[in-house]
Amino acid sequence: MCRNIRVLHNFEPPATSDEVQAAALQYVRKVSGAAKPSAANQAAFDKAVAAVAAATAELLDALVTTAPPKDREVEAAKAKARAQERYGR
Repeated sequence: MCRNIRVLHNFEPPATSDEVQAAALQYVRKVSGAAKPSAANQAAFDKAVAAVAAATAELLDALVTTAPPKDREVEAAKAKARAQERYGR
């Protein structure tokens, strides 16, 4: 999975549309192999990003869990600690 795509489910506050859009953009970039599509492919690229964002939003709305919501700051601190351990910084 693309490292820039983050888990969006079960956070308080819920994922924003900007976060969903960013994840969709990263996914389409990864699948297409293009960070910036050519002018000839721009329309197809944009259409794919919109479709993935819509599917992601629909998925997040449909998912249910009994686990308590995660705190973004706590999860970010955990990720930073893992990175520090992994890279020794």
